[in-house]
Amino acid sequence: MINIVNLAHEKLTIDHWQIRNNESWCVLGRNGSGKQYIDQLLTGDLQIDKVDQLTLPSKEKVGIISFEAQQQTYENTLAMEAPDYVDANDVGTKAQDFLPQDRWNDPLISEFGLSHRMQTRYIQLSTGESRKLLILQAIFSGAELLICDNPFDSLDVQSCETLSNALARLSHTGFTIVLMLSNRQDIPKWCNNIAFIERGRVDVIGQLDDIETKNQLDALLSPVPDHIPWPENIQQLSDYNHPYLVKLNKGTVHYGGVNVFEDLDVEIKPLQHTLITGANGSGKSTLMQLITGDCPQCYSNDIHVLGYKRGSGETIWDVKKNMGIVSSELHRQYRVNGELLTVVLSGFYDSIGMYQQATAHEVNIAQQWLEKIGLLDQQKSLFQSLSYGEQRLALIARALVKSPYLLILDEPTQGLDELNRHRVLNFLEHLATQQHSTMLLVSHRRDEFLPIFEQHITL
Repeated sequence: MINIVNLAHEKLTIDHWQIRNNESWCVLGRNGSGKQYIDQLLTGDLQIDKVDQLTLPSKEKVGIISFEAQQQTYENTLAMEAPDYVDANDVGTKAQDFLPQDRWNDPLISEFGLSHRMQTRYIQLSTGESRKLLILQAIFSGAELLICDNPFDSLDVQSCETLSNALARLSHTGFTIVLMLSNRQDIPKWCNNIAFIERGRVDVIGQLDDIETKNQLDALLSPVPDHIPWPENIQQLSDYNHPYLVKLNKGTVHYGGVNVFEDLDVEIKPLQHTLITGANGSGKSTLMQLITGDCPQCYSNDIHVLGYKRGSGETIWDVKKNMGIVSSELHRQYRVNGELLTVVLSGFYDSIGMYQQATAHEVNIAQQWLEKIGLLDQQKSLFQSLSYGEQRLALIARALVKSPYLLILDEPTQGLDELNRHRVLNFLEHLATQQHSTMLLVSHRRDEFLPIFEQHITL
């Protein structure tokens, strides 16, 4: 059992919170509210200043699955697979290597929908797949308390249901589960105990099915009107003189003899905002990478992007200079720990980090965007010190600073709380009225299927 009474810390305050064995809890909080400090508390990594009572499980009995933990695992795996450390014939770290060998045929792997991915390299797993793998790793390592940070983000509807059902069964078989969530829509019905965190203060709200709980959450999560001016555009769509932004003819991508997709035709005209949906693994992110040039097979396909036929002598910078990108892959690759303002400014140069002096005008535009996303007062903060959701907001601002002709948004609201999600969706609706950038959105969330998307591609 976990028992916390009158805990005082500069980052975390809890008057009274008790979690009984086998209970399931949801802690709801906005981006930057301090959910990560609950993680540190429950693992014993938070140095406590003052507390009357504190009963916690031993550290080895706690498993944490978070965006930050995934990022660290990804970086560690990438470092292990660097050419200086592995044999040239090494195929890399497979998904199964994260699990004990005597559990490779455990039925729970199938329940989590990962049986067919056990031979896949870890760095090739999707964000959702790697998250489920790390949950299994924690379970098989003997964890009795599972702390899952936004576990349903980036999963399709069927995968969300599969994971929710698997976690529900775990909660009924002796596991204590604490879900750290940013959106009320993600609270599963089987997780009935609700707490709320705001500015580091944790308050027990009540039971999910209680009307008073609902009223309290409505009050705590009521949107704040946005009166901040829209940042200025730095280029005009009238300067673009091609009939298509993207034209793919009979597109085919395959890895290891397996087709991700084949004979796919895609046409996107200026201001033809396009929504792309499909199950996890259907090729949505691969299609985005084909368009951005981050998939090497773009050169073996008949694809025109922003007026360039790929493979005709253009550079990747020629293509990306009129493109803004937000994706989980970019987020994972953005490991340079510069200041927040520098991260947003790097959008002007399509770089990870800054390697030249920004102009005063560019700094002004970047600061306008930081104000728009509510992070101007943190412009000097290190990017890695921000919460995952705040980092994602910064990357959205990075994609928008140069007023790109083509704005590629691959699950841009991943990790965002519901207020910031609605803020971003309002950005997109406002962007459509400006008739400048053409948006290409990948999403699983039905409330993000906005009317502005007049073309819908299902993979």
